[in-house]
Amino acid sequence: MRRERWLVLSDGARPTEDIYFLESVAPLLRSEGHDVGRLDVRGWRWRLARWVLSRQLGANLVLARTLPEHSLRWLERERSRFGCILYLIDDDLAAAGSDATLPDAYRRRMARAAAQQPRLLALADEVVACSPSLAERLREYHAKVRVMTPPFIAPLPSLEHVTQGPSVERPWRLGFHGTRAHLADLEHIAPALEALQTEREDTELELMLGEHAPPALARLPRTRCPTPLAWPKFRDYQAERRVHIGLAPLLETPFNRGKSLIKFLDIAAMGGVGVYANRAPYTEIVEHGVNGLLVDDDPDEWRRCLRWLLEHPGEARRMAHAAAQTARRHVLREPNIGD
Repeated sequence: MRRERWLVLSDGARPTEDIYFLESVAPLLRSEGHDVGRLDVRGWRWRLARWVLSRQLGANLVLARTLPEHSLRWLERERSRFGCILYLIDDDLAAAGSDATLPDAYRRRMARAAAQQPRLLALADEVVACSPSLAERLREYHAKVRVMTPPFIAPLPSLEHVTQGPSVERPWRLGFHGTRAHLADLEHIAPALEALQTEREDTELELMLGEHAPPALARLPRTRCPTPLAWPKFRDYQAERRVHIGLAPLLETPFNRGKSLIKFLDIAAMGGVGVYANRAPYTEIVEHGVNGLLVDDDPDEWRRCLRWLLEHPGEARRMAHAAAQTARRHVLREPNIGD
């Protein structure tokens, strides 16, 4: 078998690069004798990256989401010097750029990324999308699009916290660890969270949104709003922090239709049972009442489901264990992209 060289050209999309290639596919490629590396092509680093690339004739390249303009122009000129190019994408950039429910700064950034995407698609031999719905959207623009649902790359927690069960000293921990792109989703279920934190004294709510947390939620008793962490620090935090219940609301929007099931894996990595919007992608992995709960968009339904979990800790514990086993089955075992 011919030894190949794979290089990720990084524009800083570390979560995408790690989840869909460097911590999933790359270890399997290395086990087969191939070389894999990452080149940061941003800013002043581009000069060194270009020097390395110019000495890697025939290397296969991996692009994730975007490239800086200077490196994209160079790659368009030098495309013939390289082998296979994969393009990894885990968001519907065009839908995000036109979604009025998203924060303005985020929407503008996504619109700029969407404007660049046709050039990246033109360079790629194959597109790897995070969900079937996003893949279907991209097939309008590229002949070879493959689905790679996110693999589980985190260590499984011990689940000691759910085995012991909540107590006065160890209250129920509810967590929302989505980005600002999901503010509207969170705000939609705010009445359920307000009721919960007002009516009970044995629940802690964590919203990892920092100053961007909805003020009405940030003011609730026993609520923490830690500042969002950079990817490497979030990975460390996720490995240490435990939750009993994870929150994953997802409204019906064009942008949300392209989402992956990554939140299921994130909640499992923190040892929780998830409460999920009753739509794809969660309906593809969650069995209601088995490894999580699926809830319609009505905030009263969210309130009832959260209450039910709090009143049935044994069922919550059983579902958390089942979710961990489901996540374990999502470990990537075959390097099936770029074949």
